[in-house]
Amino acid sequence: MTEGHLVGVDIGGTKIEAVLLDPNDTVVASHRVPARRGGNNVIEDVVTLVRTVAGDQLADVERIGIGTPGQVDSATGRIANVVNLDIDTLELGSLIEEQLGIPVQVNNDVNAAAVGAENVVCGNDVRGTVVMVNFGTGLAAGILIDGELQHGYSGAAGEIGHVPVDPNQLPCACGQHGCLETVCSGASVARLWPTADGVPPMPDLIAKARSGDAEAQRVLGMVTHAIVDTLQIVAQSVDPRMIILGGGMAKTGQPLLDVISEELQRREAACPFLAGLDLSARIQLAPVNEPLGAIGAALA
Repeated sequence: MTEGHLVGVDIGGTKIEAVLLDPNDTVVASHRVPARRGGNNVIEDVVTLVRTVAGDQLADVERIGIGTPGQVDSATGRIANVVNLDIDTLELGSLIEEQLGIPVQVNNDVNAAAVGAENVVCGNDVRGTVVMVNFGTGLAAGILIDGELQHGYSGAAGEIGHVPVDPNQLPCACGQHGCLETVCSGASVARLWPTADGVPPMPDLIAKARSGDAEAQRVLGMVTHAIVDTLQIVAQSVDPRMIILGGGMAKTGQPLLDVISEELQRREAACPFLAGLDLSARIQLAPVNEPLGAIGAALA
């Protein structure tokens, strides 16, 4: 809890969203705009959004938090390699701070969303380790211990999408083969199971597999195997009390939890050690209608 207001900004490939939090960390205003490519446009849009959500409370804003994709230097506020927005490098934090005169903290978007998810799901109960696994365009995790984000030595903590253990050995944009991200990220599921007319691929894949479609069953087996590999890596590395599933695939809802539970049960039947971890009881979905990225950016 802070004495002043906080603003959180979530920069995405298609939208930029901002929220204003009051001193009780309650969202009191929010707004979003379509994302525009290029560093100058991003700066302009963030500044406009901050002024919009803060309104006549701008002078009371204590800090601005920004969550963004790409490589983030949280110490300096510099971002790099934001491919979807055509940004090579950008001094995001200092440029926003210069224009608004308010301290700015920049974090990786998945880390910011993890803070937001913990805040919304757990409230004030931030004891122990909580991990949010983001099954979005890519695959990564945000790790919090007693409410504190874990960045690791080089800032790569939680980059589980590029652990190259998937047996399908598909090529990854990172240069490796078999990265988990090549099979169970939202983008990879869309490639493995293309749909038309904006139909979300994961719910469609599960429904088709349930109806007996042999190809859907094959693809779902690949995807589910990689998802549970990901969850086991998280669970057996940091032993969290809770794993929150976020990103676009989490919007699949209960059917996603069901296929995860079935795969876990198959593995647990042959492995008492895994059964003793009771992972199904630790897994839950992130709320789908909350601006988790923007909330977390403000609080991170």
